[in-house]
Amino acid sequence: MKFSALIRYRQSVRTYAARPVEPEKLDQLIEAVRLAPSASNSQPWKLIMVTDPLLKDQVAHATYSTFVAFNRFVPQAPVLAVFVIERPKMITQIGGALKKRDFSLIDIGIAATHFCLQATALGLSTCMLGWFDEKTVQRVLQIPRHKRIGLLISLGYAAEDDLIRTKKRKNKENMSSYNQY
Repeated sequence: MKFSALIRYRQSVRTYAARPVEPEKLDQLIEAVRLAPSASNSQPWKLIMVTDPLLKDQVAHATYSTFVAFNRFVPQAPVLAVFVIERPKMITQIGGALKKRDFSLIDIGIAATHFCLQATALGLSTCMLGWFDEKTVQRVLQIPRHKRIGLLISLGYAAEDDLIRTKKRKNKENMSSYNQY
């Protein structure tokens, strides 16, 4: 698939088929994240692929509550990817402090994009999740309390009724310009 077609086809899916993801596809996703660029090649992430059904369900339930109606689809996904923020190289930490930028969050965003685009190329679907109970996910996955979780991504095969939707995006004139703001 050409890159332009891949980015048009990729979408956030919220209905998953009851079908497991093959281990070789999980390995390809891990490799896509491993190869993602990062500031000073720090690779400030640890990717946890949650495939055990009991652990996956516990993490999935940490993405919503009785007060929050969204993310109730997450338990349908057979896999959850958890991006844990790791300490970047010292040069990246110094640069981030001087420039007042959190390069680790930028880097995790790039790695997550690699993950989602590779998933799409493999016929899989994803949805990035920023809303979750971090302490619960840390406890369930035995992540040290001093570590932060950048985001979660649900992963699986889309249910047939959730395959293609029209993307609603700003027009080019409202989101880009040449040479000036």
